[in-house]
Amino acid sequence: MKKTFQIAGLMLIVAATAALAHTGVKDPTVKAWMIGMGEIGDNTKVLGSMAKGEAVFDAEAARKAAGAIAEHAGQISVLFKEQAADPKSEALPVIWQTYSDFLVKADALEMAASAAASSIQAEGDLRPALAAIGGTCKACHQTYRLKK
Repeated sequence: MKKTFQIAGLMLIVAATAALAHTGVKDPTVKAWMIGMGEIGDNTKVLGSMAKGEAVFDAEAARKAAGAIAEHAGQISVLFKEQAADPKSEALPVIWQTYSDFLVKADALEMAASAAASSIQAEGDLRPALAAIGGTCKACHQTYRLKK
């Protein structure tokens, strides 16, 4: 359970950082990446708030947030198809050097979020679903995101 709260906390920080990061981005491709990843972060924040008890558990809202994560994760291959550069970008060039692995990780997020969208029925379902989603985010960020 402690690990779930740590992952939820990490995802809240990621979401907050992403919101501030859009300021001053000039490259439209990079801005699209940030918006897409920001949507994933925002919806993860919804789940994290419920898991931490900051928001009342709402199964429908949780499923909707997980579904939105899955939808945006499904767009990662399109968003990141072209390499671009902007000083505000946190995407590392290794994405395009090992693009197939990057896509495997994006698919894992989509699958975890899709599973959560169909399985969250009760409050007890939320933490394992969030842990699965957070684990896929962490796996990708460790390799493909600039560490700040």
